[in-house]
Amino acid sequence: MKFFKPDASVFIPDGLAAEDAFRRVTHLGIGAHQDDLEIMAFHGVQKCFMSQELWFGAVTCTNGGDSPRAGEYACFSDEDMAALRRREQEKAAILGNYGALVQLNYASAEVKDVGTGRLRSDLVKLLRATKPEVLYTHNPADKHDTHLAVVFTAIAAVRELEPAERPTTVYGCEVWRGLDWMDDKDKVPLDVGRRENLSMGLIGVYDSQVEGGKRYDLATLGRRRANASYFQSHETDAAEQLWFAMDLTPLVRDDKLDVGRFVLGHIDKFRAGVEEKIKRYWVKTR
Repeated sequence: MKFFKPDASVFIPDGLAAEDAFRRVTHLGIGAHQDDLEIMAFHGVQKCFMSQELWFGAVTCTNGGDSPRAGEYACFSDEDMAALRRREQEKAAILGNYGALVQLNYASAEVKDVGTGRLRSDLVKLLRATKPEVLYTHNPADKHDTHLAVVFTAIAAVRELEPAERPTTVYGCEVWRGLDWMDDKDKVPLDVGRRENLSMGLIGVYDSQVEGGKRYDLATLGRRRANASYFQSHETDAAEQLWFAMDLTPLVRDDKLDVGRFVLGHIDKFRAGVEEKIKRYWVKTR
């Protein structure tokens, strides 16, 4: 399979032919950067880890060359960092027993230039090759521009598929903005409490980030535990660790559904809920 970037790579940890490896994927993650999937799509990694029927496939869109760096990595050039992060992502694929890993190797600026259609074309090819049942990607209320470019491009790519080719479920996962603000009835709580050692190992693979100035290992575990404990105020915890997602499935079932209105609808519901509580309690104190 050819992609737009000539240095895009396909890595199959167990050595299976790429075509066969793609065909076995049931859970596919499309992330912007190396380590995004290990943080936001661990639900899929965990579910597939020891299964012979379920396989996790990973797609990383950028090359990681503009990643922040400090300490031992402060002197790394963008080229050095890109090479290192590609190796780290491959190590994560081995550790997580991924069915397939594709690194499309775009610069972040190229990903954000969504009008070219290049990334979308690559994603269409991969979606047709894998035909996943479940798709994990970023959520469209994230605050990171590259994440937003990826999720909007991923939705556009899925919409190019025939209805029968599309994933059954699409999750937009939190990373650079939590989804705790969503109405409890709308947000999807993904139980990520199994195999904590595997999870921490996957994030720890990215030494260039963890030791290079970004403690994603501590932050990720902290958010997972906080999500679980603060999810329901009047009930005991049903899970030890949760990761929240926005259900994007309606956007790939109905091509006429406006993405902006869909996302802003959740925000409007949040605003209305806060306003109702203000009126209920504050107004009565006056």
